[in-house]
Amino acid sequence: MGNSVVLPDDFGNYLTIENAPQRFTEASEVAQKVTAAGVELHPNLDHAAIFCDPPYIVAGPLKQLGYVSGWDARCYPSPVDECDYINVSARLPEDSTERGNGWFDYVAVVHPVDDQALNHMLSQGYGNPFIHHLTWGIVPPERASASDFDYAGAVVRFMIGTRTVIADAIGDEPGTLIIALPQEVIDHPDFADALPTWVDGLDADQYQVESMQGGGFLIQFFVLTGGRIEVALRSGTTQTFNPKSVDKISKDEISAIQDDG
Repeated sequence: MGNSVVLPDDFGNYLTIENAPQRFTEASEVAQKVTAAGVELHPNLDHAAIFCDPPYIVAGPLKQLGYVSGWDARCYPSPVDECDYINVSARLPEDSTERGNGWFDYVAVVHPVDDQALNHMLSQGYGNPFIHHLTWGIVPPERASASDFDYAGAVVRFMIGTRTVIADAIGDEPGTLIIALPQEVIDHPDFADALPTWVDGLDADQYQVESMQGGGFLIQFFVLTGGRIEVALRSGTTQTFNPKSVDKISKDEISAIQDDG
């Protein structure tokens, strides 16, 4: 029996997005399958990625819900389909009751930076704005050690196992495992020798390891073809995303023209 997850029933009161019902249905179906397989998810989504122009048509309604746009003082260049987009993150405050209503911890508000990207975005046929993908948060394993290095080994192995479980449960080929770890872990003298044992069983093109800007752990991968639904393990992060991860995902893992199966 899987754990309970929740999606916002009042989404349409704030945002009119044509493909929202489709994405929410996909997210719900994924959650049912992976939790039934024993994967523990956080009750609400880690984040949603919403493409739009201009940004205020999404950021404004989010503000009404209490989201803080640009909370991490970052923007994330997102070169999707060789077009230039910018991702600015909004976050719900820690004490927000909206999480209990199914609203996401974060929203990536993604907008085109020029006419080429705008025309590309509008050509996909989902409308403006549209939900590109939704990301469930995976509950991380408990720490058995205060050492970030030891915990890194534990969470990487955990996510590799989880990736296999989810792929079997869904029946779709999972995306690249993007592994962002604290800089102290990357710099550890034993890291180079330990990493191959952590990622044992994965080919080199199935994962990417990088340092997490601002510290913490963020390990993620897409579970549906076209980059529609994603899962992520997050622990101790101080910003929504990692720039190197966003670049990799934007270039190689997703497209604005999605195959909905």
